[in-house]
Amino acid sequence: MNYEQVTEGIRVSVRPSFSLPYSVPKDGKFVFTYSIQMENQSEETAKLLFRHWHIHDSEGDDSEVDGEGVVGEQPTLAPGKSHSYESFCVLQSPVGFMEGYYTFIRPTGEEFHVSVPRFDLQAPWTVGGPAESDAIN
Repeated sequence: MNYEQVTEGIRVSVRPSFSLPYSVPKDGKFVFTYSIQMENQSEETAKLLFRHWHIHDSEGDDSEVDGEGVVGEQPTLAPGKSHSYESFCVLQSPVGFMEGYYTFIRPTGEEFHVSVPRFDLQAPWTVGGPAESDAIN
């Protein structure tokens, strides 16, 4: 499934997937990868400065992650340009979700947040989504 949202002219698309080869379900290790593409649909250049994630694990602790850039980069997006990257997270359960935002800056010095839509992390054998799993637990 592809998740998409546009904020301040920056379109963010996310495609999550479960990574069975790196997961060890019997030990409570569930690895999810996600591909993100951001495209500048505005008329102004924007540089990504920071990321902020809220990660929900239906059987573990929720966590917040803040950091500079994405995977070691702070891409600058000219109008019409895009940037893609892949990353991952590890949960203690087969069901969860992530959401967050990026902080960008314009050449004028104006900083703004670009939302990353909430996206589900769900192993293929689970039934229902994170909300249903939370209701059961």
